[in-house]
Amino acid sequence: MNDFWPTDRILAWFERTLNWVQANLLLVPILLQVAAVALAAVPAILLAKPVGRLLARLQNWRPLSHIPGLRRLCATLPGLAFPLVFVLVIWVLDGIAIQAAYPHNVLRLVASLLNAWIFIRLVSTLMNDPVWGRTIAIMAWTIAALNIVGLLTPTIAMLDSLAIELGSVRISVYGLIKAVMSLAILLWVASFASHLFEQRINRVHRLTPSVQVLLVKLLKIVLLSVAVFFALSTIGIDLTALAVFGGAVGVGIGLGLQRIVANLISGLILLLDRSIKPGDVIAIGDTFGWIQSLGARYTAVRTRDGTEFLIPNEDLITNQVENWSHSDVHLRLKVPVGISYNNDPRRAIELCNIAAGKCKRVLETPGPNTLLRGFGDNSVDLEIRFWINDPQNGRGNIISEVLLNVWDEFKNNDIEIPFPQRDLHLRSSDVNLRFETPGPHTP
Repeated sequence: MNDFWPTDRILAWFERTLNWVQANLLLVPILLQVAAVALAAVPAILLAKPVGRLLARLQNWRPLSHIPGLRRLCATLPGLAFPLVFVLVIWVLDGIAIQAAYPHNVLRLVASLLNAWIFIRLVSTLMNDPVWGRTIAIMAWTIAALNIVGLLTPTIAMLDSLAIELGSVRISVYGLIKAVMSLAILLWVASFASHLFEQRINRVHRLTPSVQVLLVKLLKIVLLSVAVFFALSTIGIDLTALAVFGGAVGVGIGLGLQRIVANLISGLILLLDRSIKPGDVIAIGDTFGWIQSLGARYTAVRTRDGTEFLIPNEDLITNQVENWSHSDVHLRLKVPVGISYNNDPRRAIELCNIAAGKCKRVLETPGPNTLLRGFGDNSVDLEIRFWINDPQNGRGNIISEVLLNVWDEFKNNDIEIPFPQRDLHLRSSDVNLRFETPGPHTP
């Protein structure tokens, strides 16, 4: 194994850099240009805020506000107010130096660096994720800056010399940096490509929602796996060595990640057998709502009160689930109603059908049907049955509407809704009642 820190190479690199600085930078024309750059930063600092406020107004400009890419571009411009003003002042000083036939290589170098940063930062705004955009912008500008000042090749050579060897694998600092940068770029490319494919798959109406979700999930897994494998190959790691790592991961899964893997496999089964899909109305345990999304580990179910439950996929496989819209969205609801024994049940049945038919959500075919279910202790028991085809809109509200209509119809036609009544029968007895006056010691 080689020494990870080759001291002689590092010292030689610093010595060459110091000699280059003394021979090329510590000169009067160079120092005057450095001072001019420092003075150019003063008006840039003073004008950055007013220019930023002026650029911020572009976000509200109507021709640009409706285009997402240009809207993000305009939102980035206020943050670039300082480098924009700075580079303008530098270019003015560069023009003056050219007219005076004075050296201006430092001014041109600073202007190139500022131009590179502004261009890279504007291009990075095209990415949807601001974190990825800023990270890639910093990496790209660092490489561009080293290339502009002519230090890219020496820096790569120095970083490549800091390496260790593990058997036949050589791992250097340059290789690690290249792998991290490659992984970041490939992950962004994979995420962007999966987003495009997801939009295209969602437009294919021949595919069911569950199949669409399954294809999107599998595509993301494949793209992310390819990105990781390519990043590992850039530092010279033999991918066949991952077989040992995969075996270790399998043992770890078998020991401690059983529930997580069970949820992942259950999610794939749910997508394949299409037992539930986004938009279905389900009831599991005490939870009733419609499915918002199918995740790799859980399923999001949103209730009528706005609460969103994250139900593990394993529970949907092992427990009984009521799917109200599995193969058909038509749903029959039953509403019990009681009337007095003094009323005509045939007339009450007719009024109940009329009351249910007045609701817009109740289907006309098959129409409402009211049955006499029995003779109770206090009432004649009826049951209103009706069909709806939009269970995702809830059942409590339609039941309430039907009952309110029944109340109105019963009131208008003198149909009595009974309440519990009890008859008390008193009979004489030869039991002698004694009234005793409590004594002072009686509790």
